[in-house]
Amino acid sequence: MLIVISPAKTLDFKSPVNFSKFSLPEFLSESKQLIGELKELNPEQISELMNISSKLGVLNYSRFANWHTPFHPENARPAIFAFKGDTYLGLRAEQFSATDLSFAQKHLRILSGLYGILKPLDLMQAYRLEMGSRFRDTEGQSLYDFWGSKLSRSLNATLTQEKSRLLINLASKEYFSSIHPSALDANIITPVFKDYSRGKYRVLSFFAKKARGAMSAYIIRQQLSSASQLQGFTEEGYRFSKEASSPENPVFLRQQT
Repeated sequence: MLIVISPAKTLDFKSPVNFSKFSLPEFLSESKQLIGELKELNPEQISELMNISSKLGVLNYSRFANWHTPFHPENARPAIFAFKGDTYLGLRAEQFSATDLSFAQKHLRILSGLYGILKPLDLMQAYRLEMGSRFRDTEGQSLYDFWGSKLSRSLNATLTQEKSRLLINLASKEYFSSIHPSALDANIITPVFKDYSRGKYRVLSFFAKKARGAMSAYIIRQQLSSASQLQGFTEEGYRFSKEASSPENPVFLRQQT
């Protein structure tokens, strides 16, 4: 079983990391190419590219200017401890044991606009570059063009290594669109999380993102290996709904009181 999740805009490069092992990103040479092009942009161009405030434009201009290799623990941070968005609130990686982190390193992948694919312990430096950005200075019209089928081939290689064809998609549509399903030799399962709101069950973005992280943690801690085992997920108050589900889209409902 292989899990894919999205990165986060919010980063944490200050809190201590109590784990010494690390790895390096598979596509670091591609990241260097992108950074080289991003360094040519001024803060105003970065703000326009990413549709962010001038303050964030300056911040990311500084990040790109200071980005450099080689990566080591003094100038970079393991990805699983660097991202702090909604999904990572549910993941709670800071509570993982060494066994959990070892399992995650084999079975969890983070999709990234800059790094392509990150293993949990891959070192990364701070950045912001969303996969949906129309970054025209790359080899195509977008980062989807830049990455092409590389990410799908990487996932295929990992699935082959793990002797599995099961991929659990817990990423957003924006990021999973960087994967070419036709090139992916996998059975793709995309769980759906709905909360009862205004008289019906709906996907509520913040809660759904947090639930994706919580399910990732559940798979890691329980070391799951089959799609049917996902039905036991009850974190955050969600319950599997057989009636609302399909084989490709298991649905988990929650009615808060």
